[in-house]
Amino acid sequence: MKREAGGDSDRAGEPTRPVPAARENGAPGAPRTAAVPAQRPQQSPGAPRPTGGAPVRQGAPARPGAPRRTGARRVRLTVSRIDPWSAMKMSFLLSVALGIALVVMTVVLWTVLDAMGVFDQVNGVIGQVVESDGQQFDILDFVGFTRVVSLSIVIGVVDVILFTAIATLSAFLYNVSSALVGGVNLTLTDD
Repeated sequence: MKREAGGDSDRAGEPTRPVPAARENGAPGAPRTAAVPAQRPQQSPGAPRPTGGAPVRQGAPARPGAPRRTGARRVRLTVSRIDPWSAMKMSFLLSVALGIALVVMTVVLWTVLDAMGVFDQVNGVIGQVVESDGQQFDILDFVGFTRVVSLSIVIGVVDVILFTAIATLSAFLYNVSSALVGGVNLTLTDD
């Protein structure tokens, strides 16, 4: 085998493969072959390039002779520490969302009960049971819209403060107990 003259200088160290050449003078017999550099297979831009030796096969095991896993992978992790600052921020945001949901739920519930005439029926029942001299009982004096909404806002603010403080304190307590017993073990799968 001989190498073609005038080949690319950057392909000097690449492996070669025989390529049939044209027959000389139409003489019968075996065709003459010439060695030319082997062409590289086309790779996508993001694919890993082989560093030398055997080409990289997609889906091949990382180590030769290693068994290929067929089921879901399982990873065992340990939660060893919770950052109190992040626990406080997350609990604050979640408790604010719950407080807003509480106020909206209270407004919707009061509006639905008023539209159904529940307050008028309660006034009629209590008026029949407790009849006093000239005074009429009105339940809206106790559960009026402004009173109910303001009470739900106060409860929401108290909940925000309590939930934030409890979550931060819980993070501190978890860190102390995790230092003693090692934390919570979790097993995660990629099903």
